[in-house]
Amino acid sequence: MGHLKQRNLITTRERLRDQVAHALRAALISGELRPGEVYSAPGLAEDFGISATPVREAMLDLAREGLVEPVRNKGFRVTEVNERDLDQYTEIRLLIEVPMVRRITRSASREDLEALRPVAEEIVRAARDHDLIGYLEADRRFHLSLLALAGNDRLVETVGDLRKRSRLYGLTALDERDQLIPSAEEHIELLDLMVAGDARGAEKCMARHLGHVRSLWAEGAQEKERQAAARGPKRRLGTAR
Repeated sequence: MGHLKQRNLITTRERLRDQVAHALRAALISGELRPGEVYSAPGLAEDFGISATPVREAMLDLAREGLVEPVRNKGFRVTEVNERDLDQYTEIRLLIEVPMVRRITRSASREDLEALRPVAEEIVRAARDHDLIGYLEADRRFHLSLLALAGNDRLVETVGDLRKRSRLYGLTALDERDQLIPSAEEHIELLDLMVAGDARGAEKCMARHLGHVRSLWAEGAQEKERQAAARGPKRRLGTAR
């Protein structure tokens, strides 16, 4: 019985860690955790009303995702993304994903492509429901699962890393203006073209989609800055002292 109790304890601890990580991602999306700021695990734990251990473990999970970076003896700094970074990430993704979509359209089976349709529909549903974390997760699964059909694991890892570094930029402001929905619907358009065997059309759609995403990030970031300026200073969650 002792072993079973210990296993239940570990499961509960892991569940709390996941819940904290989910809450921290939501705070990153909303802007409550600000790029460039350093946050301490004890400070965040005080806000959550829990011990520092699950918060520290959750922050390490976010660090592995590229969303924060450890700062020795202080805590974790929220990763900053600037316009130049976004331009470079988008350029690399265009170089990789556009030609890969053409190749996958010609090589993948109809069954493999159709298997992605529920995920594409999930992206649209999450955008309409203002479920930002659900939107991000479904969008990630769609793009990486699609690229995986090419059979190149390193390519999938590369695009996954680029997405982690840019995915939160300006997202809340876009959602508030319902601008995520057209971008979400492009996933279904892309899939329809690929299922129809239209490699050239799929290539154009992917290029347009990535360009659309890049312009939306910029618009969302600008709107976010305007809203922050209008609100003025606010209390910062768990900021390191």
